[in-house]
Amino acid sequence: MNIHEAPHGINLVVETPEVVYIGRFDSSNGFQVLMHDCAVHRTEHDEEREAFIKQTAKYGIPVDERDVTFDVSAVQRVRILGDVPKD
Repeated sequence: MNIHEAPHGINLVVETPEVVYIGRFDSSNGFQVLMHDCAVHRTEHDEEREAFIKQTAKYGIPVDERDVTFDVSAVQRVRILGDVPKD
């Protein structure tokens, strides 16, 4: 999924090189992404990153920040949280 195509209000997993943002997508103006009620998880290890994503999909979003903005250019991968396997 492309971040520009994401529907307003849906819970997304947005991965950047250093941080995973999981929360409610608000908007993208082409330069910045705005999300609400986000878990902000910093990690360099893919296994830890994926484990955190699956845990969040299973148990819910541990909100760290109410409003988060970050650069669109940093986005590497976007997924709908509801599509993440909960195993």
